[in-house]
Amino acid sequence: MSDNPFDLAANRGLDAGNLAAESPSKPSPSLEYCTKSIEETASCLTTDLNSGLPSANEVHKRQEVYGSNEILSEDEEPLWRKFLKTFVGDPLILLLMGSAAVSFIMGNIDDAVSITLAIIIVVTVGFVQEYRSEKSIEALNKLVPAECHLIRCGQESKVLASVLVPGDLVRFGVGDRIPADLRIADAVDLSIDESNLTGENEPVHKSKRSVSKDSYNDMPGSIVPLADRTCIAYMGTLVREGHGRGIVVGTAKNTAFGKVFEMMNSIEKPKTPLQTAMDKLGKDLSFVSFGLIGMICLIGILQGRSWLEMFQISVSLAVAAIPEGLPIIVTVTLALGVLRMAKRRAIIRRLPSVETLGSVNVICSDKTGTLTANHMTVSKIWCLGSMSNKSNILNLNKAGGSNLKKHLCEDVSTTLRIANICNNSTYSQEHVKFLGNPTDIALLEVLRKFGLDDQRQKVTRLEEIPFNSKRKFMAVKVKDSSGKTTIYVKGAYEKIVEKSTHFVNTEKKTIKLDNGLKNVITDCANTMASEGLRTLAFAQLDLPNGSDGPLTDANINGLAFAGLLGMNDPPRPTVKAAVERLSEGSVHVIMITGDAENTAVNIARQIGIPIVNPETAVLTGDKLDHMTEDQLASIIDHVSIFARATPEHKLNIVSALQKRGDIVAMTGDGVNDAPALKLADIGISMGKMGTDVAKEASDMVLTDDDFSTILTAIEEGKGIFNNIQNFLSFQLSTSVAALSLVAISTAFKLPNPLNAMQILWINILMDGPPAQSLGVEAVDHEVMKKPPRKRTDKILTPDVFKRLLQSAAFIIVGTIYVFIKEMNEDGEITARDTTMTFTCFVFFDMFNALACRHATKSIFEIGFFANKMFNYAVGLSLLGQFCAVYVPFFQRIFKTESLSLGDLVFLLTLSSSVFFGDELRKWYIRKQRTSDPYYYSVV
Repeated sequence: MSDNPFDLAANRGLDAGNLAAESPSKPSPSLEYCTKSIEETASCLTTDLNSGLPSANEVHKRQEVYGSNEILSEDEEPLWRKFLKTFVGDPLILLLMGSAAVSFIMGNIDDAVSITLAIIIVVTVGFVQEYRSEKSIEALNKLVPAECHLIRCGQESKVLASVLVPGDLVRFGVGDRIPADLRIADAVDLSIDESNLTGENEPVHKSKRSVSKDSYNDMPGSIVPLADRTCIAYMGTLVREGHGRGIVVGTAKNTAFGKVFEMMNSIEKPKTPLQTAMDKLGKDLSFVSFGLIGMICLIGILQGRSWLEMFQISVSLAVAAIPEGLPIIVTVTLALGVLRMAKRRAIIRRLPSVETLGSVNVICSDKTGTLTANHMTVSKIWCLGSMSNKSNILNLNKAGGSNLKKHLCEDVSTTLRIANICNNSTYSQEHVKFLGNPTDIALLEVLRKFGLDDQRQKVTRLEEIPFNSKRKFMAVKVKDSSGKTTIYVKGAYEKIVEKSTHFVNTEKKTIKLDNGLKNVITDCANTMASEGLRTLAFAQLDLPNGSDGPLTDANINGLAFAGLLGMNDPPRPTVKAAVERLSEGSVHVIMITGDAENTAVNIARQIGIPIVNPETAVLTGDKLDHMTEDQLASIIDHVSIFARATPEHKLNIVSALQKRGDIVAMTGDGVNDAPALKLADIGISMGKMGTDVAKEASDMVLTDDDFSTILTAIEEGKGIFNNIQNFLSFQLSTSVAALSLVAISTAFKLPNPLNAMQILWINILMDGPPAQSLGVEAVDHEVMKKPPRKRTDKILTPDVFKRLLQSAAFIIVGTIYVFIKEMNEDGEITARDTTMTFTCFVFFDMFNALACRHATKSIFEIGFFANKMFNYAVGLSLLGQFCAVYVPFFQRIFKTESLSLGDLVFLLTLSSSVFFGDELRKWYIRKQRTSDPYYYSVV
């Protein structure tokens, strides 16, 4: 599967310098509106800067004019032309066509018609497979639709970016992908990464200030370059810092990237490593097959057989024996498996990731939202003034339910006011709930329990310092109705305590904060953390009148501490079982969290991560900062928790694990997680809370943000690999049997047991529905009991090779027995003899396919009817075989005659031997596994 088209554009050098098609006579919307003020832009597009477009009717009109906000590639080549190309793309098909032509010229009309019909069937099967593969890949590209925060008719909602029209008002924040070309209306510390459009690596600082035309009078056509349009946010670019709002000015191909997209109509999709391996295997098998086929042809001609007959047999054998469709079937299997994973809420963004999933032996997971439910609720509150020590921490769940007004002291009220105003969550009338960060939502929801209203409309926000993992706090500067200016701060308690010099008492006065009182605050915070609560501290700073300097990190000092809030985020109910099953499969689960050590240990014990000795099992970010990569690699095997860790620490953790040879899966949701997600063998981002930056860097997206989904994805990954080995066993055993059958007959001067048409029919069975249905066999949950597969393990392992040779041996011996038995009855080759031989081989193949459904489990254990597609495929194949034997039209093509019921019973009994032989092999493997618990079959 290809990477995001925005990044592919950058990789192909399609940057700002390539957009020469833009001209003053037909300017793009971004060029037109970058020189207009935001008020002029709103007026031109008839929209409102606060409520967006006024009505649904207006939206509908614009959708009719501008269409969907999607850039779709146009398929220039019609389907019929692609189909015709397949006839001339394969040299073996061309040889068969030549053979049909020679037969026609020599008067063998029946042979010519038969071979032509066979060519059409073979090509159609291959074309359908390839088309199915392409469609599956296209479906994968649509699994992660772009979303955005839209404000329409005064209501905010989260919608697909495809519904946007010019004039819409969009809100965006850190990690979001810009959904269309926007004229920025508000910007708070806004920096946008435009590298996928302009090629510049450094994020561009953006503001709502319009660009002056006069500065560019010397430019050709007075065009403002893309990189200088600092009030425009371009479709597909990524917000690195800050947040803002903007008016949609351009959608779909009417955007800066739309012009780039027109230049790159087709992108060559690289093959996955597994496909490459299949190509190599196919070529190796082709060389061997061509050698054998050449010898068979030469020996047959030297024996005096018809050169045309031997040519047709050889070409048919080449078509049947060479698994040219193997890479296509692998792609179909991978793609269908990925689509199946999507239904289980794990979206694989790149096909090669499926191969890696089965090798993962370490999972580094975020705590919040992945291991926990990501629904924060404030459960405890503590203030230094009114509660004095940790024994007085107020438990909201036990202190009066939803009415807590009696506990509303001045310091409690101040703490809740800070939590309210230093908050970016918004209320959506459409969804009837708050939207935003789960922590912010919890801080607003707790107001109702104290009978308080949202106060943010009563103050004017002047400036903001957004939260990030380095500063560990958020601050806002506001002015109230009386003109008083205040800075409100919330963040990690150690940071707030460090920056505080006073505290708010019960009379709302500020009292000096000494080291003894700071220790009391820290002690209370640790007590909350040890109960698994996420603990935040809140403080404020009253500014003197006339203080109008900019809000910076340096200003955040001399704070007045107000209080602590402890938020509960319970573990997801499915996580504990998932951790246990991963541990059974030798997968080491590591929790990484920004929370305190006590909080992390409490949650880890609840979800089953073993913490025998916290001193060795837990490593804090501070300790990690003073360790080299080699030191970390030497001890990381014993570490199960990284507490107070930043996204930057994740990079060190992944590097240390990979240095030891581990295959690492890493979860993340923030902008700063992107480097670690990219470095990890499997980067996993969150579908709900994850930023677009994180999703772009990841290999897999969890649509439900649930850790247990990783388990199902690894199961699917292992299952897909097993299925590939199963259909490989089926295909190659059929190929080996067909080649060997003709080779042995030729070597012993026997007539050919199968004619060209019969061999081509066997090829359809080998490459067609029966083989494909093995690729969608349901995942066996016991795969998690096996240790992770080594990345260097080959697909065609010694066990798989022995298995396919065993099956091929049964088919060869049984089919030759029938051929010789029938031939000896009348001493000559008749249509009955070849019909019995042909039907025997097909029955053997169907029983072989049944045996190949699982490498180690009996069919009686997994169930005959568990794989409906397999049953349909085998049923249709048998129906096709009966048509070849009993329908007069097909009898002439395949040179067959009708068989009796007794013949069919005899052939079914004999051909079932390949199935029971494989059942015996599976029984032996299970017996070995029972007697030795450390024994694992590779297949």
